[in-house]
Amino acid sequence: MNLSEWIQRIMVGSGAQWVMYVMLGLSVISVAIILERAWFFWSLRDDLDVLAKELRTSLDDSIEVAKKRMDASPSAEAAVVSAGLAMAHRGAHAAEEAMAGAVALQRMKLERRLAYLGTLGNNAPFIGLFGTVIGVIGAFAALGDPTKNPVAGQAASAVAPTAVMSNIAEALVATAVGLVVAIPAVAANNYFQRMIKSTLANTEALTRILLAHLKSEPYQDNPGSRAFAKTPAAAPAPAKAAVKGGKKAETPAPVDDEEEG
Repeated sequence: MNLSEWIQRIMVGSGAQWVMYVMLGLSVISVAIILERAWFFWSLRDDLDVLAKELRTSLDDSIEVAKKRMDASPSAEAAVVSAGLAMAHRGAHAAEEAMAGAVALQRMKLERRLAYLGTLGNNAPFIGLFGTVIGVIGAFAALGDPTKNPVAGQAASAVAPTAVMSNIAEALVATAVGLVVAIPAVAANNYFQRMIKSTLANTEALTRILLAHLKSEPYQDNPGSRAFAKTPAAAPAPAKAAVKGGKKAETPAPVDDEEEG
């Protein structure tokens, strides 16, 4: 028995049903991940327009008020801005670096388990195709196996086509199962990736609001207004020269007592 016959015997003996059981198990995991990710993104929802307006308003009051408002939001965008507000006392550059690190952490949380959906969506059709190949091999093996023809004549010719059709039907079912598993995984993965891009874009917008506030000109309190920019002090006016007899008289330089002595 050569290697080809040995592999063929293994495939024909096992059939394509085990492939469908594998696909069924993978599909259960896929559905569980889809539901978990859907709940996770739903728990992060918030009105970003209102959040941006309240961030601007609270920054006009104080950093502490803005941080309290961001901590009250469940969104990933607010978590990134909170990281920047925590480092605001060290300057705009420190706050920007802190928010960059927070964005990386939030991206990891948002993309968690999505690699499984992408891998399953790309490879499930090939797994189903593998089952199809096994079924076709079994069909041809049944067609050429003399043991499938125990009787002679017309009865013998009817046995082989029945086994062939059964194996081909099993092969097509394996292909269908692969597609059924792959399509929802691909659709869910694309949807979640689109939500991640939207979340990161909103995060960028909110971080720009905070950085614009931190990099703006310093302010000082004024009883007549909420805040006014500092203005440079006026330079002292030059002293006027004394006029004597219609002519400018130069002011004599001071003389030290030691020189007079």
